[in-house]
Amino acid sequence: MNKPQSDKLSTQIDAGVKLAIAKAIERHRKLGESISIWQDGKVVTLTADEIPPPSINPEN
Repeated sequence: MNKPQSDKLSTQIDAGVKLAIAKAIERHRKLGESISIWQDGKVVTLTADEIPPPSINPEN
């Protein structure tokens, strides 16, 4: 695999991972489930009401 094709593939993989994460977080928010995140060096649990709306469209 040459370098430009490898860069393109890694960009597509990154986009897919970000979309999957956005979908999972949005699902938790809609179902009223909490999530745990890493923030300021510690684990913080957010209630569904504290989860911010998605910054990318997870419906795609």
